[in-house]
Order: sequence, then structure tokens, then C-alpha cells
Amino acid sequence: MLIFFRAYLNRQTLVSIRNLLQSIYKFLFSRFLPMTTTSNNQSSADPPPFDPSKPAIPVSFPIKTLDDLESRSYFDSFHFPFNKASVALQSRLADRPRILVCHDMAGGYTDDKWVQGGTNSDAYAIWHWYLIDVFVYFSHYLVTIPPPCWTNTAHKHGVKVLGTFITEWDDGRVNANKLLATKESAHMYAELLTELATALGFDGWLINMEVNLDVGRIPNLKEFIIHLTTTMHSSVPGSLVIWYDSVTVDGKLSWQDQLNDSNKPFFDICDGIFVNYTWQEDYPKLSAAVAGNRKFDVYMGIDVFGRNTYGGGQWDTNVALDVLKKDDVSAAIFAPGWVYETKQPPDFQTAQNRWWALIEKSWGIVQNYPQVLPFYSNFDQGRGYHISVDGGQVSSGSWNNISSQSFQPFLEFFEDPPSESIEVFVDRREASYSGGSSITFKGTLQGTYFTRRLFQGDLLFGDLPVHFTYSVKSDGSSLIGLSLKFSSSTNEKTSVLLASHGNALLTMNQFSSEFSKIIMPRQVTKPETDPGWVIQESSITMNGSTLTEIHAVCYHSKPELNRMSLKSQPDGVDNSLDRGSTQYFAILGHFTVKTPGQNLDFPPSTSWLVEGQYISWTSGSQGSKTLSVKIVWKLKDGNASLFPKYNIFVEKLANQETGAQEYLGVAEIQAFYVSDLSVPSGTSNLKFIIQVCGDDGTSQTVDDSPSFQLPVKRS
Repeated sequence: MLIFFRAYLNRQTLVSIRNLLQSIYKFLFSRFLPMTTTSNNQSSADPPPFDPSKPAIPVSFPIKTLDDLESRSYFDSFHFPFNKASVALQSRLADRPRILVCHDMAGGYTDDKWVQGGTNSDAYAIWHWYLIDVFVYFSHYLVTIPPPCWTNTAHKHGVKVLGTFITEWDDGRVNANKLLATKESAHMYAELLTELATALGFDGWLINMEVNLDVGRIPNLKEFIIHLTTTMHSSVPGSLVIWYDSVTVDGKLSWQDQLNDSNKPFFDICDGIFVNYTWQEDYPKLSAAVAGNRKFDVYMGIDVFGRNTYGGGQWDTNVALDVLKKDDVSAAIFAPGWVYETKQPPDFQTAQNRWWALIEKSWGIVQNYPQVLPFYSNFDQGRGYHISVDGGQVSSGSWNNISSQSFQPFLEFFEDPPSESIEVFVDRREASYSGGSSITFKGTLQGTYFTRRLFQGDLLFGDLPVHFTYSVKSDGSSLIGLSLKFSSSTNEKTSVLLASHGNALLTMNQFSSEFSKIIMPRQVTKPETDPGWVIQESSITMNGSTLTEIHAVCYHSKPELNRMSLKSQPDGVDNSLDRGSTQYFAILGHFTVKTPGQNLDFPPSTSWLVEGQYISWTSGSQGSKTLSVKIVWKLKDGNASLFPKYNIFVEKLANQETGAQEYLGVAEIQAFYVSDLSVPSGTSNLKFIIQVCGDDGTSQTVDDSPSFQLPVKRS
């Protein structure tokens, strides 16, 4: 019901309704609740209150009061080290109109709060990162700290991540007055916010002072913004502090819907303004004029739920984007989770791809990759129904973990594709080579071959050869090659086909007129874990040229199959498709690009120190037990930053006999918390294995991986 009304209520109405409801609630609470309270003891059915100092499954959580912020208690919590982002941001903010996406999804901290991942295979996620410049994690708590999963995957794709500091309603007025009581208090709280962002690895703050203020507080508000911006810039180069269009310089809560004299003094002392989303058609042009040479720092809001937003949001979000693009200012898309929250048909995956296709059509691609080597993608969306490692499935359970997202492919969405064509999509159901996703190509192959965009890059090649490795599982005659498009310094275009394994002469005859160069794979192997996968490696030297596009090329091993269409019986009645001749089916499992010198040597297991902390045993029935333990590891000497993740396994040993390996999860930092692990009767030891993974997608063999052995506590 609230979602339904959300599209029709403006900001002023929502403020009035919420204030009224709060007053009613407080009245009823004070008048009636004491009469119904019969005991001070918690019901046995109620969960215990959250105590962040106690060991528990790691979670992300906000800071709700200024007292908690000032006490720095967050840094003393058990969960703090787990909430550190592990992926550093390499790119700078582009000097052009930008796309800011403000996450406002079901109040925040839903499935994404579980730092080590959850069990919801249909959890909300964003995967169109190539259309985003800045991502804001938003909720209505005082200090909204982005869960590290968002920071990790956004940084991987070149996107900045901001937290949110918000004061609103009656409590917000109290917080704002305390914050702005003196110049010193304003500076103190600014430094505390900077400390949080620096320690946790995100890139700044959206500041939303959504309360009326005494005009005498405005000088200290400016001090707060200036000091926060200055300390953020010095602590995190390239960081951003963005002001939300709310309170004005005269202290009134009055959304201007444009940049003007009432809010420009705040804009002038930080990195940008997020303009409220109820603007009129000429406001972007007027705002650009006021901003002058900083017009790209003006982010005009668009509410995807459509609350009085220009163009109506929802499936017409592109209407507003077209205006902003024309007027050369930036866009702030608020609440793209509308697609998920309102259950847009036919399903989230399809609806999400369709909605973001509107954004791409209006605005265009804003991120390019690959840009640096090594480059690796297993197309994982950070949610799925199984997990694989090096071609072998290690888990069949449903899961979600946005940190596990790999570089996302630039797959195009077609509203009404031809019925007889190749369907291309990220597939979470079919077999995966690594992680929980792959790209499936299936349908009818028309003509000699079919191509589909995978990545749009900006990678300058040097004098070293570059190796391309990818895995494919297909129905036999269906092959996948890679089309590479290059541009030289003189703008000369070159197209190269990295062909699939097969008959070299046939391949040359088939494609010689289509590509500038054809390269057959130099090595073809099959993994022991699943021989159905074929791993192909090709090498190319293009010194001085820039790789701009990578496409998948679908074709048959026998070209004559492409010319066959429908099979028919002698009477001409049966026109069903013959899969053996006209149908195409193949899965692309992973994709790696690197130079020969980037082959990773994993340190031997003896190079690591591994230990258990916070060990807790609980006895169960018939001699069984449960264990909770924090496992930590580090290299004795050297830098572990080369290893972006670790797969965690356990073996339950009985009298030192080797047991089956059970997959527990993945860690992006050098720690993992095991909660309530079931230990059967007769188990003598638990061997925890930390499988080290490289940034090129390779994994250390489990037998050579560091481990930690824990004797089972006797009753």
C-alpha cells in the first residue's frame, strides 16, 4: 500500500503525514502501552537485542545517534573489520555529464547487510555498472554506511560510492542543533564522518539536512560542510561531498528543485548538489547557467517511483534523462529499486535489463573496461543457485553476495527480438565455470555467424603479447569465438577473430572476408573437474593499438549447417527445427586477458599464518556439536593484496582420516566467521582450508592451500 501511494505523494505531503503519524504513535504509546505491560522480561520468542560487540555472523549496520558517532563505538564492534571494503577505486570522476544512482531500496540493509553473503538467490542487485559514475547508499538512519559488497563491486567497475548523513523529522532537528551548536562541534562530527569513510574504504558523503534550522546555525553548517569536504579530500583523494537540495541559506526547509541563490552557497563549498526531483523543464538549463563551469556538478534528481518527477519516472525515466542530457548537466537517479520493490513483470532479471536499457539509450555508456590487465570476468551477478570453482561445482545452495560480482558484460537488451535468433543472457541456472553465472547463447543461427557485445574497453596494447583465455561448454557443433576491435593512434580500425578450436582451413575460408586477422587457439584443454568445459587460449600482439570492443562470435563447426533451416517430412507437414543442424547452444563460462608476465605464483601454504579466534562450542544431541569460530590469516612476509578473495572449505576428520570438503563461503578480507557449524558425533578434528584466489581468476589448488586444524572439544 505504501509503495502504491508513494508514486502520488509529493515531499511536503509526506512530511506532514509522517509528522502526524509520529504524534499519534507517541500519544498511543504513552497512554496505552504501560497498561498492557505485565513483565519487564523479554518474551522467549523475541530475539535478543543486537550487540555489535559480541561475535556473530558479520553484518553491516548504520549509526543511529550522534552519541554513538561521537563515542566511536563502531570501531570497537566485532563487525567493523568485516565491513572494510577490499577493492580500491582506480578511476577519476569524468569531466562530462554524469549519472549518480541513489540506492533507496526497501529502507536499506536488507539482503545486502550480510557481509559474507546470504541465502536469497533472488536478492536485489545492480549489474549495469557501466552506466553509472557515482553510487549513493541511502537509508533514513542518521549515518548510513554502505555495506562493503556495494563498495567492492562498484569500485571494481570504476564507480565511486558515498554514504549518507541525514537529519530529518523531530529527531533530526535535535541532532542538527547538537551538531551545529558550535564551530568546534561541527568540525568534530565532520572529522568523525571522514574517519569512517577512510577506515571503511568508501568515497564520501551525501549530506541531507532535511530540517528547519535557526538562521544562526547556518554559519556552523557551512563550517561542517567545508571541514568535511576538506578532510575527505586530504584523507581520500578523489572523494566527494555532495549537498542535497533541502534546507536553504535562511534556514528554511524548502526544496528549490534547481540551483539558485538559496542553495548555491552550499554548492560552492562542496563537490556538488543533488537537486530535488520535482523540477520543471527549464530548471536544468537555469541551474547550468548558475553553476557556470561547474555545471557537471549539478545532479538533477529523478525519482523512479514518479512522485511529481519530471517525465513521470518508472518506465519513462528516460524522458527526464533526455532533457538533462540536452542541457548538459548531470543526473541523480533516485530509487532504481522500484523495479524490484514493485515486482515489475515478467521477472526481476528481465525487467531490470529492460529498465536499464532505457538509461543506456538515453545517456550512453559511461564506463569502459577492460582498461588495465589482468582482466577477468566470470559474469557472476552476485546471486545464484550454485557455485563453481575451476569448472567443478562446490555448492548447490541458493546464495547472494554482491561482493562476488565479477566485471559485468555489456549485454544489449532487445524489446522484441526475432523469434528465430540467438538469445543471449546471463544464466544463473545453467552450469557455471566459476562462481554462479555464465552467459548462455541459444536459438537458431541465421547466416554464417552471430555476434553480441560483451565488453567495451579502452585498453592500450604494449609490445608484449596478450593472452586471451575463455571457457566454453556447448552441444558439439556450436562454437564461440571472440571478435576484437582495435583502433590505432591514427584512428585505423582493425578487427581480429580469435577463433574457436576446430578445422583451421574451414575457419579461414569461412571468415577471411569478415575480419582483418584470424587467430586459431594456441592451446585447448579440458579441466579434470568437468571435461564438458573446453578452455581455449589465444595470443595476439597489437603494439600501440587500443582494444575498444569485445564481442562473442557464434558459429557452427561445419559452415553448411548454417545454411540449413527447417526440416520437413515428404508430405511437407513437419516444419520443426532440427537441433543437430539449425539450432545453436553454447555457454561462455569465464574470460581472462593478461600478459605472460602476469601469471600468478601462489605462496606455499607454509607462508601463511592461520588461527582461530572466538572459539565457541555447543553440545547437541547424540554427541554432536556446533562450532562458531573466527578464522584469520595473513602472510608471514609479503603483500596479500594480490589476492582479492579466498574460498573457505572445511573437512570434518574422523581419526585423521580425510573427509569430504564442504564449501562454507567466500571472504574478501583475511577473515571469515563460521557460525553454528554442525559437527557430527565421531569427528575428531576440523580442517579449515583457505583457497587463495588471484585477480586473474586462478585459484590455488586446495591441497596446496593454507589451512587451520581445530581439535573437536570433548564433552
